[in-house]
Amino acid sequence: MLIALIARDKPGHLQTRLDNRDAHLAYINDTGAVAQAGPLLDQDGNMAGSLVILDVEDMAAGEEWAANDPYNKAGLFEAVELITWKKVIG
Repeated sequence: MLIALIARDKPGHLQTRLDNRDAHLAYINDTGAVAQAGPLLDQDGNMAGSLVILDVEDMAAGEEWAANDPYNKAGLFEAVELITWKKVIG
């Protein structure tokens, strides 16, 4: 199952993102659940959120992945949405 994780950072928390980026990227590599990922950018080009496409067994696995993401554990996100996604192009 593909799930789009869309997360928006809390305003003023760029340093939290930077401080936890290495752990977040290691988590992506270690779990093997991420098909695609990248930061959302604000109008100035600064990282301001995340778009992660998870390839997991079910929504519960996606929720567990999101809960254990170092960014989430660091309190970076203002909002996180998990949506079942269907790949059509690419």
